[in-house]
Amino acid sequence: MKNTLLIILFIISCQTQDKQSEDQKDHYPNIIFYEIFIQSYADSNGDGIGDIQGLISKFDYLEELGIEGIWLMPIHPSPTYHKYDITDYYSVHPDYGTIEDFKNLVDAAHKRNIRIIIDLVVNHTSSYHPWFINFSKGKINKYKDYYVWTSDKELISKEPHHWHEVNDSAGRVIDNEKYYGFFWHEMPDLNFDNPDVRKEIINIGKYWLGEIGIDGFRLDAVRFIFPEDEVEKNYLWWQEFRTEMQKVKPDFFMVGEIWREDTIVAPFLEKGIHAGFNFDLSFAIIKTIKEGTDSGIVEQLIQTRKLYREYEPGFYDAIFLTNHDQNRVMSEFNGDIRKAKVAASLLLTLPGIPFIYYGEELGMMGEKPDEFIREPFPWDYNTKDPCRTTWEKPKYSTAKNVPSLNEQRDDKLSLFNHYKELIKLRKSYKSLRYGDILPAPVKNPRMISYYRNFEDETLLILHNISKNEIKISLPEKVSFFKKVIRISSSAEIQPENNKIIIPPFTSIIICACP
Repeated sequence: MKNTLLIILFIISCQTQDKQSEDQKDHYPNIIFYEIFIQSYADSNGDGIGDIQGLISKFDYLEELGIEGIWLMPIHPSPTYHKYDITDYYSVHPDYGTIEDFKNLVDAAHKRNIRIIIDLVVNHTSSYHPWFINFSKGKINKYKDYYVWTSDKELISKEPHHWHEVNDSAGRVIDNEKYYGFFWHEMPDLNFDNPDVRKEIINIGKYWLGEIGIDGFRLDAVRFIFPEDEVEKNYLWWQEFRTEMQKVKPDFFMVGEIWREDTIVAPFLEKGIHAGFNFDLSFAIIKTIKEGTDSGIVEQLIQTRKLYREYEPGFYDAIFLTNHDQNRVMSEFNGDIRKAKVAASLLLTLPGIPFIYYGEELGMMGEKPDEFIREPFPWDYNTKDPCRTTWEKPKYSTAKNVPSLNEQRDDKLSLFNHYKELIKLRKSYKSLRYGDILPAPVKNPRMISYYRNFEDETLLILHNISKNEIKISLPEKVSFFKKVIRISSSAEIQPENNKIIIPPFTSIIICACP
């Protein structure tokens, strides 16, 4: 069978039609997010570069897909295409538009109940930021202490690639000290031991939450604010930042990039950041589906959630497949749509806050270097398409490899329609939105199985991650279902003698009742 089936089997009597109570209703941040690189998304003025007005014009599409929140990669002025080195925290890059355009974006999003969070990059600035330029021009002022400097040769020798010298236009060293730039010499690290720096960053955050009206931040390089041997300072800083932001917008949300195992992520959640991206889960999903053998995803996730809860009972977990720093998931699967569909089915039936990388729902492909995992979104391959960006010539997401959105809309078995139906499903069942995860008694290394439950609703979810059909016995508590009420394919799957045959790369959801 070439296409993954999404099947919903359930007992008629257990349908949940009642409205949720006020404290259980759909609420932010427990929503479905979509990560967008504006430069590659939609062009409104024909210059080949995506922009804010182009994004606004695509809100109908985001609603059609079912997106409830947008994470925007950096929007600020910057000398690089990726914009992770900022020169002005209070403006929008002119290629994207103006600050007024951005205010219009926020207003338009909120009218559709779509939340906006932006990348906040505060570990470092650009070396072209006025703070850094003012010192490097030789002026003696407070801005030197905005950055990290040393003349200690022993300290420099420990990290020779992270310490950099300042040169004049002739290439001559103009100071005996070197500055710290963990990621690159044009990204000097800020000195958070300086209270003036912390105040600057707090003011920046308050501006975007209060004056512009955004709903939160995706925080870059969370664990690099202070050196790893001063990690307690990191925790204290993010707690301070959270406290100050709550004074402006009590329900703001911040999710952090902490590219490490769950034991490193967990302490940051203790009244600090609301959620960390679950890289462990991302790696496990990709590995499991590529190899066709369960790597212990459910057990791993249960343990992670238990650990997080010990630090912060009200934690959130940001789950995803891949993002702008990783090879695209469809490339990881060598273009196999069956595997991509199972990955999507896992993502959107597991507990947490799902983040979908733009174009993932179409099967966009891409491998490093980074430019090729941030290629233009394929709205339509018609050369007259005014929205498709042209700032970069696609290498992977081409008409040969990735059907455009317009093509996929008309194909009921497309990856786009699979995502669309899964998102609709997640919104329809409170156990998928709010429920916890429990292991299910289906023992087969080629299967991933688990329960999701909330109040009176329990779902049994089964994923066949292999290329062969699998016959299983249904657990006793769900063995008496009566009817298949929804299926994403014309194929029929019926149980016989309390057993069910699950086709290759197929995900089944069964609603069980006591």
